[in-house]
Amino acid sequence: MEEPIGRQTTAVDDPDDPRIAEFTGLRDHDMRRRREAPGGDLEGIFIAEGDLVVERAIEAGYEVRSVLIDATRRAPIPASVSRDTTVFAAGPKVVLRITGMGVHRGMMAVMVRRAVPPPGDVLSKATRVVVLEGVVNPTNLGVIARSAVALGADGLLLDPTCVDPLYRRASRVAMGEVFRLPYARLPRFPDGLEVVAGAGFSLLALTPDPTAGSIDEVTLAPDEKVALVLGAEGAGLTQSTLGRVGRRVRIPIHGDVDSLNVAAAAAIACFVLGRGRP
Repeated sequence: MEEPIGRQTTAVDDPDDPRIAEFTGLRDHDMRRRREAPGGDLEGIFIAEGDLVVERAIEAGYEVRSVLIDATRRAPIPASVSRDTTVFAAGPKVVLRITGMGVHRGMMAVMVRRAVPPPGDVLSKATRVVVLEGVVNPTNLGVIARSAVALGADGLLLDPTCVDPLYRRASRVAMGEVFRLPYARLPRFPDGLEVVAGAGFSLLALTPDPTAGSIDEVTLAPDEKVALVLGAEGAGLTQSTLGRVGRRVRIPIHGDVDSLNVAAAAAIACFVLGRGRP
């Protein structure tokens, strides 16, 4: 029937209802990875959570397969969601199974993945990119993506170990900006770095090493293509990566603090490297 949200909805009260299987069981990381692997029931899709995130995914060209809302929702479904889309209205047991908290951010959507482009496609259209090694925390990746878009980066390159940028928490933390940022997977480093350098990019490795030069002192030519290379929280960049990247830079830090969170460091570095550049 027609609901106050202005859409036809399908009520679901059983967490094991097969019609909503794509929305459930996602909090178990290992299970989710198995389900997303080739042949799994989640192959080729991802979950977007929150009205704004879903809207930005649609704006970026991703297709919505179905939507799930809390049955108590009264706010209208965004107009960008096609009226032909199935909308499930979830009861409290379903919401609890999905979130573990009994509440979620208003709306979740099953979205259809697109083919990830080869690195060369992203690099050929970019002048400032962020390159990540071993960033497995989706919150960090989401914040990095949002900062990169806000501060002028136009590409994101990930090594094979980095978390999926379309992971629900990553896109949520990024407020959907991850959908606006072209991204690609690189081969395992150091081969992946050769791909970036071969596309004409200068590699800058961000490290807390006190022997590295201050990022404030970096001088770039107006038309110089720059790749900012960052490593995982705590571990940082591997020694083999640091050995391949010719220029190492650090963010000056006061007091006894030895380093910054990788997402905070990425934001600062993107800002500094973007000053005075188009």
